[in-house]
Amino acid sequence: MSAPHSGITTESLKETITEKLQAEHVEVVDQSGGCGQMFEVIIVSPIFKDKKLLARHRLVNETLKEEISKVHAFSQKSYTPEEWEKKKPQ
Repeated sequence: MSAPHSGITTESLKETITEKLQAEHVEVVDQSGGCGQMFEVIIVSPIFKDKKLLARHRLVNETLKEEISKVHAFSQKSYTPEEWEKKKPQ
């Protein structure tokens, strides 16, 4: 028996993150085989500047509270644009 679809899609999550977190770059991967239950995201936003990792995660979790409540698992990596420049795959 497969899990019901959460109603959250990679596209809708990406759009919400881009809008609400002023993200310059967003990658969203549905790790649940398309049923919208497990997402892994990379968020690059200038609003993370001068925030420690825990503060970034709290900000994302609070901002996406409604979306996260509908899924089984949500994994995030958050970077400033400067950090992403150094980290991103070449």
